[in-house]
Amino acid sequence: MKKVLSVFVFAIVLCACKSEPKTDLISVNYPVTEKVDTVYTHFGTAVKDPYRWLEDDRSDETGAWVAEQNKVTFGYLEQIPFREDLKNRLEKLWNYEKLTSPRKEGNYTYFRKNNGLQDQFVVYRQKEGGEPEVFLDPNTFSKDGTTSLAGLSFSKDGSLLAYMISEGGSDWRKAIVMNAETKEIVEDTLVDLKFSGLSWKGNEGFYYSSYDKPEGSELSAKTDQHKVYFHKLGTEQSADQIIYGNRPGEKHRYSGVRLTEDQRYLILSARNSTSGNKLFIQDLEDPNGLMVPILEDTESDTYIIDNIGSKLYLVTNRNAPNTKIVTVDAEQPTPDKWVDFIPETENVLTPNSGGGYFFAEYMVDAISKVLQYDADGKLVREVKLPGVGSAGGFGGKKEEKELYFSFTNYKTPRSTYKYNVETGEYAQYWKPDIDFDPEQYESSQVFYTSKDGTKIPMIITHKKGLERNGKNPTILYGYGGFNISLTPSFSITNAIWMEQGGIYAVPNLRGGGEYGKKWHDAGTKMQKQNVFDDFIAAAEYLIAENYTASEYLAVRGGSNGGLLVGAAMTQRPDLMKVALPAVGVMDMLRYHTFTAGAGWAYDYGTAEDNKEMFEYLKGYSPVHNVKEGVAYPATLVTTGDHDDRVVPAHSFKFAAELQEKQTGKNPTLIRIETNAGHGAGTPVSKTIEQYADIFGFTLYNMGYDKLPNQAVLKEFKE
Repeated sequence: MKKVLSVFVFAIVLCACKSEPKTDLISVNYPVTEKVDTVYTHFGTAVKDPYRWLEDDRSDETGAWVAEQNKVTFGYLEQIPFREDLKNRLEKLWNYEKLTSPRKEGNYTYFRKNNGLQDQFVVYRQKEGGEPEVFLDPNTFSKDGTTSLAGLSFSKDGSLLAYMISEGGSDWRKAIVMNAETKEIVEDTLVDLKFSGLSWKGNEGFYYSSYDKPEGSELSAKTDQHKVYFHKLGTEQSADQIIYGNRPGEKHRYSGVRLTEDQRYLILSARNSTSGNKLFIQDLEDPNGLMVPILEDTESDTYIIDNIGSKLYLVTNRNAPNTKIVTVDAEQPTPDKWVDFIPETENVLTPNSGGGYFFAEYMVDAISKVLQYDADGKLVREVKLPGVGSAGGFGGKKEEKELYFSFTNYKTPRSTYKYNVETGEYAQYWKPDIDFDPEQYESSQVFYTSKDGTKIPMIITHKKGLERNGKNPTILYGYGGFNISLTPSFSITNAIWMEQGGIYAVPNLRGGGEYGKKWHDAGTKMQKQNVFDDFIAAAEYLIAENYTASEYLAVRGGSNGGLLVGAAMTQRPDLMKVALPAVGVMDMLRYHTFTAGAGWAYDYGTAEDNKEMFEYLKGYSPVHNVKEGVAYPATLVTTGDHDDRVVPAHSFKFAAELQEKQTGKNPTLIRIETNAGHGAGTPVSKTIEQYADIFGFTLYNMGYDKLPNQAVLKEFKE
């Protein structure tokens, strides 16, 4: 492979003020990415793939390309005059103590805390009446803060703990077993866990999940046979027993087990895709008990939330697109024996259990409503939430009579409340001390019409008194996939954006879970274009209603949302000034050939399904729809060089296509975080740097040569 070359081109002309052009230019040396004559054929159609060599993420050539791209990108970003101001303000606002809800395990209460700018949260514990002490500090796991805590699980009596770590943001995990009392490590580290929980069986050992180690690159090689193991303490990992995943002719990409709280039942869930699972149960009190099927098809999403003796409580969307809870006896657990416990309603249900009660959280146009039920299905009360927004939590052990829940919305930082399950009374347990005044901001929900006439909700948040003059810098954020719901939630980074006079708008696109399975399915496979149409219509609404204009509009999304941005900007490049696709799925013809990508086929379909599906995917795949001579928006692609979920080749190839074919003055750059993955566990210091760059790039390309709200920064500096 030839070394990366460079060619001089001119980039953006910006404004000294927002109406008159500046005379100075930022120059960019775009690396010229070598094109290789790679062609493959699907259903008789030849597909050119000139940048396939970038899929070899560990080659010297790809490494050189990454280094050259970052040199160019950071050379550009460093010239933005207010980049450091943004970084300093982010650090100032981020620097407040953060606390999670506590949980009781054995003789201690555990919680996580971040003093402000620590790269990773620290796990603390305390005995009743005692002082908190550091139990586990992930900031000591690596010098650069890129090794993070990726999950922990206590044995039932709280005496043993297994915790997982992620190195460099990878989805591959290591598991470490400790004596919880003495904090001593009790055996060798387990390796190569992936998409796994940890579920203890007494103090004997625990269950976990993983794939066989792939051949070739650990980062991008395909992994699609998920196995469940039991690890017995005191034995080598090589001796771990396979519980599920080695049946001839049967393959599942996502499998896992857990035990009921009373340790009586082992529950196994197996999926081929991100939607729909098989479900099995085993009575561990019966020495001859076998794994009994509850569901042997993958036509629904079903799991066991609780049990009282042999009475099982199952959450399911089987014949209930908005989800319900049913009961059944473990001796005869099949669907024909199910009895409705909390029936389906017109709103989507997300339940939890604790203190002997069930808490049904409903999404009403993406806003939380919580009802409390007893073990007989009788409504106890509606929980009056602190405001309009998103509630989470209400989970705990049966004997606990005080549970915790959180509340937040786009302008209210997340607070935690202690809830008495018997009286329904609650009090604030923790409130963040943050340099942000929610009273200066407002959120409103609107409903706009998508291309096919479907009504789509969107929440728009900004400073009070904002003038709808078509000149407000606006970020339109979306996801639209995998049954994931975007509910109101405070973000420090969004607070910075709104503090600068920006608008933050979030539509609830089809493909998400806000209105149940039907809403999800309406944005999948041959209906995926609905998602892009919904997003484009949201942008058109913001412009038509004079919130903003195309030259002040940025579109942003990550992962499946990165695909959303890539599709929107290639279909309607005129609609936005800035595009910010993060860790996106950009090559829709090959996504299923990397890591566990084939598990996304429920949402996307694959190019191998049939000719119609191949042509549909090719019709919107961002990598395949960058056209010569088109003026695309100013684009900052972001990814991590160790992302083993959505491999960075997606972003690499998309950026190469844009740099080759883009016309006009808008820059097309890619920012590649090194020693980083899909996003989870990213150190705070790196996150602050990323958002200073993202917001700096966005505002600069909207025409600002200084920050819109200098008053905040002046006050900060003084």
